[in-house]
Amino acid sequence: MSDVELVKKMLRAVLQSSKHGVAMARLQGDYRALTGEVISYRRFGHGSLESFLRSIPGVVRLERSTAGEVMCFAGVCEETAHIAQLVARQKNVKKSGCSKLLNFQMRARSSSLFSHNVKPRLSLRQPGHMTHPARGSTSKSSFYPNQRQIYSTDLPTSRVPTRQLNKKSPGSEGKTFAPSKVNTEIKTQPCKTSGKPGKSKQKPVNRADVKVVQGRIKQLLQKYCSGVWLSKIPQLYRNMFQEELHMHKEVETWTHICTVEQPGSNNIVDRLVYPVLDAAPKPSTIAALAPRKQSPKAKQPTPTQQTTHILKTLAINIPPPGQKSQPPLSPTSPNSTKLDFNLPETPKTYPHSPITPPSTPPSHQPLTPEIKQKLRQLLNKYSQGLWAHALPQLFQEAFGCVFPQYLLEDLSLLADTCMVEYPMADNRKRAILYALPCQVQAQPRPRPPPLVLPYTGNPHVPPLIIPTTEFLSVLVMEVSSTDNIVLRFVGPGYSKALEVLEEAMLQFYNTVGAGLCLPSPKIGHLVAVAIEEDAVLRAQVHLVTEDTVKVYCVDHGFFEMVSRKKILQLKDQFLTLPFQATTCQLAGLEPFSADAVVLKTLESLAVGRTLLVEIVEREDTPVIVLYDTSESKDVNVNSVCLKALQDKSMENPLQVNSVYTNVCVTNVCSDGSISCQLPSRGQAKLKDIMDKIEAHFISQLTWELLVSKPFCGKVCLAKYKGKWARAEIINLHGSQVLDILFLDLGFPASLEVSDLRDIPPIYLKELITIPPQAIKCILEELNADGSVWPPEAVLWLRETVLNKVPSCMKIVKLDEAKTVHIYLFTGNGAQDLQSSVNRQLASRPFWQRDVHFSKITRDSKPIQLEAGDSSYTAPAQPNSLTLPPQLDLPVVGQNMDVFVSVACHPGHFVLQPWQDLYKLVVLMGEMILYYNKQEITQINIQKNSVYAAKIDNNWHRVLVKGVLTNGLVSVYELDYGKYELINYSQLQPLIDEFRQLPFQGISAQLAGVKQGVWAEEASMVFRNHVEKKPLVAQIESVEEGEWPWECKISVYLVDTTQDDNDVWIHNIMVDFLDEINRAA
Repeated sequence: MSDVELVKKMLRAVLQSSKHGVAMARLQGDYRALTGEVISYRRFGHGSLESFLRSIPGVVRLERSTAGEVMCFAGVCEETAHIAQLVARQKNVKKSGCSKLLNFQMRARSSSLFSHNVKPRLSLRQPGHMTHPARGSTSKSSFYPNQRQIYSTDLPTSRVPTRQLNKKSPGSEGKTFAPSKVNTEIKTQPCKTSGKPGKSKQKPVNRADVKVVQGRIKQLLQKYCSGVWLSKIPQLYRNMFQEELHMHKEVETWTHICTVEQPGSNNIVDRLVYPVLDAAPKPSTIAALAPRKQSPKAKQPTPTQQTTHILKTLAINIPPPGQKSQPPLSPTSPNSTKLDFNLPETPKTYPHSPITPPSTPPSHQPLTPEIKQKLRQLLNKYSQGLWAHALPQLFQEAFGCVFPQYLLEDLSLLADTCMVEYPMADNRKRAILYALPCQVQAQPRPRPPPLVLPYTGNPHVPPLIIPTTEFLSVLVMEVSSTDNIVLRFVGPGYSKALEVLEEAMLQFYNTVGAGLCLPSPKIGHLVAVAIEEDAVLRAQVHLVTEDTVKVYCVDHGFFEMVSRKKILQLKDQFLTLPFQATTCQLAGLEPFSADAVVLKTLESLAVGRTLLVEIVEREDTPVIVLYDTSESKDVNVNSVCLKALQDKSMENPLQVNSVYTNVCVTNVCSDGSISCQLPSRGQAKLKDIMDKIEAHFISQLTWELLVSKPFCGKVCLAKYKGKWARAEIINLHGSQVLDILFLDLGFPASLEVSDLRDIPPIYLKELITIPPQAIKCILEELNADGSVWPPEAVLWLRETVLNKVPSCMKIVKLDEAKTVHIYLFTGNGAQDLQSSVNRQLASRPFWQRDVHFSKITRDSKPIQLEAGDSSYTAPAQPNSLTLPPQLDLPVVGQNMDVFVSVACHPGHFVLQPWQDLYKLVVLMGEMILYYNKQEITQINIQKNSVYAAKIDNNWHRVLVKGVLTNGLVSVYELDYGKYELINYSQLQPLIDEFRQLPFQGISAQLAGVKQGVWAEEASMVFRNHVEKKPLVAQIESVEEGEWPWECKISVYLVDTTQDDNDVWIHNIMVDFLDEINRAA
């Protein structure tokens, strides 16, 4: 098969899986995810991808969507018609399309790796809840009676699943797929708790055994008398008595043994268990198992007091040195202010439980109530958590007092004030503090007046629930200010449901309800309004005159004056859907909410258009950021509105062939582009305002200026070389780390959220009107294709021009993207091109890239281990840095919550442990902070070695697979399972600090199906059902490898997102293969 035919075949496979088409902007990425390569259209004689696609109309059909995107659809012929029919019947992941209500969704914005559409660390519902165990069976599934849940959900409806094992595979009639070492006869035979041979089946627990277990639970709770999490009891029971606890779900019903209490937070699904505090021990109680004695007059604490005491005790989790940290069994969301209360196993060598915090050292003064209160205020403001090392600086700036240094050395002293998490178990100096659940206080914001008037006579209408997805499509309908934007959500359950409702209303009022007029409407009445002949809308009466009525259309957000004859009675059957029009506020524009320039810009960009929305604060009136994704580059509407306030007269106008003196070069990027400051009126005014801001921060407390809710496009302040400077947030990495751009320096940086400050209100409007003073320029004649320069060239350019004596530049070209092409000269003397920095750099020997590339180790050369790296072709050196430990996996037959990061086909996909994703978020945030501050260094790149690599503005842990002669390096992302091709300069040594967390990417194959060569159609159907989704995996087998990335597991995948149905992926694939075989 020729290369072009192979590309056609794989391209058809990519397109056939999506009945709504694939945007051309995403086609290369989807193609590379399937094949590992990009479409090499230039090799086939085409100058662009679109040209190549138009040359193969039998494979690709191009259409332009209503949002302006070029969409690619699979061309259908007789050979592929049956496949198109099968794909059309598959599960809908994202519906799109256009209707008379502008009912289409925007292209999803490229989001950060750290922000999935679901919350990591929150346990998924385990399969088996209200699920039929077999197709055609009417009995509900039962649970394994003696199987321990590795990741406990502790929800009332959660339980360990039964298996759907009655599905036949192609070519194996009469046989049932069953995982090895897992019993399928759940109701009659207990299953094994381990895949290890030699373990006998556990016998059913009889009544006498219950008494024994209850006694042991009593004994266990005496050891942990301050309370223990319910999900931890099976693990602690096994460690103490060397037996499995088969009835831990019944523990909470033994009220004579223990008391179970739910913490004061809806985000914590686990429960606290502590011993019953009897007034006096019963005479018949065995002494060894007797509870603690108390005075007969002692009062039993209230549940609130008990919970407070337990939170004080459990807020700190400090494992002893050398102890291996365990994965959390009852995790919470990383987006909440709560933490896991992990109870590590008690080592035999430690006589005391590590749960109890150490007492306050007598040499330290007791913690004052004022310090505690100030700490609570800070943590309440930073609701996403706060790094402990930031406390001294924040206390000094926000409160003008010193934070006790000894508290950082012993955070257990803060047990009654906050909760502490160590996301990097081997680094005890990096801790995140969270406010206690009972201390979280919402900060009220001003709300716009309600759109719907309260009226007691109206029937109940369910409230509108804001979708929980990361990015939402919305239709902006009305704008009165940036604090009162009327919009409605687009998608299933919202605009789709409204379309169905209004079609039903039109049919009803044109037939049965044609005479249901409302002769005497009153203000506040909910009515139906015949706006046009083909439209009947839900509305509320706001004003009544003699002949007309002013109504507010509750689903479309506009007012209308209509005749009384068009007012109809609104039946209750049309009130089941919430009113769709809702109000939002634009983030970052609060001080300019009524500015005429801002509102004019906003109306031109947003009103009447479908945009993408990101919710910054989920309140009654959400605070949002709007994006226009109809073009190839995303447009931040909030940012554009803010930039509309800039005074262009403060800029220095740019003209071709003009020479500018007294130029200051403020930054040199790795691609050779530079940022320059030109003398202007704005620069002088900027310096004056920034001097005043410096004085303000020195003389004033800045509590109200702490930035706790960052979002892309926000303009704030950050320190550059010890002084405050204007910065814009350009990217978020989780809740603690972000990327900024210093607007007046052109310098990008990565910081923690606690390093940012809001602009003081008294200087805000003046500062916003000053345009950014840094201009991005490209040196003419020096490879302006955007590729990365050799490190020597970048370093030479920085040493020559960066922050040196005033320079001079000559503009030779201004392209469409407003990029400035210049010749740069040192000093303000003559502008001879031969003496320009451009020509000087071009004459340097290191500018010859072939010379530099020859220093890189080629694939054909012997592999020499770099210090700190290992290779699977040679043993690791004794003095080398160690690889991360192996990932702890559940035993065969147990469940594991996972996220599918990559799915090629059922024979190969990559899983990530769902509840440990937050640890990866923290690790990558730390890598960003570390490597983005490092200077470019040349390293000796070796194949099969582990490095840190910068990929799409994130730093990943990668394995080098090959080094190409053109300076590109093929790498494998060890935490995500993706292959990437990057420039050699994007690699850096992976230091020991980032080698502690196990590699999170787990190679897997689907159990329950016959493995072999997978057709591209089946591969894409599989991918559409699992990729980028949280699922429950049941371990069928584990194949260990010599190196961490060589481990491979076989799993059954279950989609449990539907409350009343479990979707077993292997059943879907078997059905699809059966359809293919019948159609063949």
